[in-house]
Amino acid sequence: MTHSDDVSAVHDIEVLALHPKVHEYATMKPTKVTHKAKAHWKRNSECPTGCDLKKDFNDIKPTTLTERGALAEAGRCLKCADAPCQKSCPTQLDIKSFISSISTKNYYGAAKAILSDNPLGLTCGMVCPTSDLCVGGCNLHPTEEGPINIGGLQHFAVETFAKMNVPQIRDPNLPPISSLPDSYKAKIALIGCGPATISCATFLGRLGYQDVTIFEKEEYGGGLSSSEIPQYRLPFAVVNAEMQWMKDLGVKIVYGKALGSNGFSVESLHQDGYKAVFLGFGTPTPKIDKVFEGITVQQGFYTSKDFLPAVSQASKPGMCGCKTKQLPPLHGRVIVLGNGDTAFDCATSAFRCGASRVYVCFRRGFGDMRAVPEEVDLAKDEKCEFIPFVLPKGVIMKDGHVAGLEFYKTEKNDKGEYETDEDQTIKLKADFIISAFGSQIGPVAKACAPLTFSNGPADVDLVTMQAKAAPWIFAGGDLVGNGMTVEAANDGKQASWHMHKYLQSLAGIEITGAPKLPLFCTPIDAVDISVDFAGIHFPNPYGLASATPCTSAAMIRRSFEQGWGFAVTKTFSLDKDLVVNVSPRIVRGTTSGPKYGPGQGSFLNIELISEKTAAYWLKATAELKRDFPDRIVIASIMCGFNEADWTELAIMAEKSGADALELNLSCPHGMGERGMGLACGQNADMVLNITKWVRKAVKCPFFPKLTPNVTDIREIAKAAHAGGATGVTAINTVSGLMGLRADATAWPAVGSEQRTTYGGMSGSATRPMGLRAVSSIARALPDFPIMATGGIESADTAIQYFHCGAGVMQICSAVQNQDFTVVQDYITGLKAYLYIQSRSDLAGWDSQSPPHKKVADLYHGKHLPKFGEYVKERNRLRKDHALKKDLLEDDGHLAVHDKHVSSIEDSADGSNKTDSAKRSTKYETIPVPSVNSQIGRGVSRIGDYNQLNNKQQVVALVNDELCINCGKCYMTCNDSGYQAINFDADSHIPEITDKCTGCTLCVSVCPIIDCITMVPRETPYIPNRGIPVSNHVLA
Repeated sequence: MTHSDDVSAVHDIEVLALHPKVHEYATMKPTKVTHKAKAHWKRNSECPTGCDLKKDFNDIKPTTLTERGALAEAGRCLKCADAPCQKSCPTQLDIKSFISSISTKNYYGAAKAILSDNPLGLTCGMVCPTSDLCVGGCNLHPTEEGPINIGGLQHFAVETFAKMNVPQIRDPNLPPISSLPDSYKAKIALIGCGPATISCATFLGRLGYQDVTIFEKEEYGGGLSSSEIPQYRLPFAVVNAEMQWMKDLGVKIVYGKALGSNGFSVESLHQDGYKAVFLGFGTPTPKIDKVFEGITVQQGFYTSKDFLPAVSQASKPGMCGCKTKQLPPLHGRVIVLGNGDTAFDCATSAFRCGASRVYVCFRRGFGDMRAVPEEVDLAKDEKCEFIPFVLPKGVIMKDGHVAGLEFYKTEKNDKGEYETDEDQTIKLKADFIISAFGSQIGPVAKACAPLTFSNGPADVDLVTMQAKAAPWIFAGGDLVGNGMTVEAANDGKQASWHMHKYLQSLAGIEITGAPKLPLFCTPIDAVDISVDFAGIHFPNPYGLASATPCTSAAMIRRSFEQGWGFAVTKTFSLDKDLVVNVSPRIVRGTTSGPKYGPGQGSFLNIELISEKTAAYWLKATAELKRDFPDRIVIASIMCGFNEADWTELAIMAEKSGADALELNLSCPHGMGERGMGLACGQNADMVLNITKWVRKAVKCPFFPKLTPNVTDIREIAKAAHAGGATGVTAINTVSGLMGLRADATAWPAVGSEQRTTYGGMSGSATRPMGLRAVSSIARALPDFPIMATGGIESADTAIQYFHCGAGVMQICSAVQNQDFTVVQDYITGLKAYLYIQSRSDLAGWDSQSPPHKKVADLYHGKHLPKFGEYVKERNRLRKDHALKKDLLEDDGHLAVHDKHVSSIEDSADGSNKTDSAKRSTKYETIPVPSVNSQIGRGVSRIGDYNQLNNKQQVVALVNDELCINCGKCYMTCNDSGYQAINFDADSHIPEITDKCTGCTLCVSVCPIIDCITMVPRETPYIPNRGIPVSNHVLA
């Protein structure tokens, strides 16, 4: 019982009205009331957009991910060995690598991995039928959480990188164009600017071919990706970005050049001196059932070849340069014929053109549908109606216009064949009919000669994509029967290599061995990340710590082959101090909660130093330096507090050719009990003496490895500095006990007695301790070289250590979580970070995370959550905006060229236009900073508490549009903060009150990135003292 003047009395009754409380009784509520509440809070409406889709071309792909969603999904990926997902991808994307890069927020690294194997990586991320390809092979399929959303991750990574507006360049490690033989100047023609052609031309450009020209019949590029895949699935800006990356390599596009018109043919190109021709256009002639012969568009009959290009030209900004195109004027009922992907694109597009009902009618049953599940599910969600087992019999006309369609029924016999039952018919009313029965080569086949066709597909070798009738002709995509965008991209990729071999053979140059197609490269890849540290030149600042990744010299050799800049050997000793390990000894941490598989936040080990002899490591060091002279090998050694031992071992290690020594004075378990490791490293006087002994014995650089298990690590560092050490390594593992089981045994538990000991904890859980140690040493000993180790799981976290004063990074747990190839993620991530600093237009980016794009206020300042009646109001306002919006107005999304500078040039005769568009460079640049310039950048901002300014206060600000109304901010503020957030009972919109003290706890628990931000406080902060100071009476 409290009194009104009690300071412990609860006064925030209204604020706490919705706060969780312990239940004392069962909860009762009539079902009638629950029905009303369910309707109010419902989020999973059957049609998310309200099913009124006219002129609504916003992205509707369920796979699309925000940064938050991408990071969470990438964190689920197992990054499997010999990953089946990759084997199911026609272009053989290194899926585990690009997802690994996403999980570390290295979006350039992810995009590079994708675009290296598939120049159409962004398009494919949006439209690939992943359920039938990569996702179909995901090893997580049997688990409760299901397979990874690979397409969504691919889409996110490449789109995020594309926003950087960085051009593609040839690999700077390849011979320069000027040094290539004249055979690389051969004229190459590609016909049709679709996916197969873009892929082929891109790889030819990477190889160094300098005269590559694409001939396109339309006034825009992209092929069917532009003309037949709707804007809400694939914006033209995406296709344009991929074409721009291709044009960055010098590829030219000639528009308005139709095969078979004005004498333009494959043979004419050959006669004009083109040494090789690639045919990458689609099959242009629609297949039309005879019942529709003579019926026109004006009468209400479209083929997909009529309908989808008309929709695209009226809804894709920037595609055809026109502003007057209108959507096909549909209304009422629309019948779409066919059950492939194109049919479902027609169906969902019909709603956006004004149809009120859409029927998808097809001959087969649901079990034999050709469309991928993604397309079918989308059409179902948008209320398309499916009518299987029907075949057109005749069109019903009224007043010269389509009025309906009569069908025969079909049936599937015991052999699995479909038969027509002419005794059963049905009629459907319709105002329009769209036929999507596929397409064929048609009359243009004559202009392809000498290429021949056999019952549809072109006669080519499906490995080399080379025509059987003429070795200078290559083809891919629809022409050879590979209709998927990703298959077409792979055809172009295959053709590029074999075209390269063919062209070089004409010059007498034989190309042998496995294909060596160059990777995707940009100016980011040319960034120099070498480091001059402690008098040693490191090719890059990433090395393996003295731990399990360096168990053997063969492992170090393999790590160097993958790109690591240095390695610290597993710690070795004199033979008299050799050890034998126990098992088990390395276990997953508990700091990440019940997370299993890779991505562990910590490990705990009770492993000792190397079981191998000093002789082994000395020989290994010499061999590694012999074979990798540019890589740095650091010998890690350990002795007891004995000058003779340290002198002997240090001299031996130096003579082996090691670039530097690391003195292990910090192993937290086992060795300390022998008077080594931690037993020495916790005592400043012992560290001083050991470093003096080693400095007297050797001339090479050496670094004592410091333990965090001390009161003040600065005192140990100062002792090392005074003793003559070149620098220090900080930190070794943190001593700990990871946890106990329900039966009171710990893990690891050794032997039948199930005994354990305190082990060394590593991984990202130790990073705060590592950053504190490094920064405090850097403050205490400016310019004293520091090698950092402790939870460096990505380039982003390495950058934090650079800023705290470290010069190079030692890594272990990230390799334990994955493999040696992670170094490439660190490398590209650091290069991208440094490059971004050189670009003024990227100043608002947080490393590789773009700033949130400000969207137009469609809701007139109203705070409308995304549930119940509120979402209906959102849909109404969104619909009003869509109807008024100019669909062809460019929103600047993925803009990659300068619209104010014409790059489309008329040809000599004025009949065609050639596009060699240059990328916009409307930004200021400075030289890319060096790695050395980043060392210690943040140290001046780290200091004592009394240096902090308590006059400049901040408060929380909630972005209602990002908020998902979970109330986590409200709950934590109530029970762990200042009761400064109101939570509306009807809308669940949080409102920050003037009681906010800026503690930032709400930001810390909010599940949505940047939903809550801290902004400057506009009024002076007056602390709530509880009892005014003047009235305070001491007890």
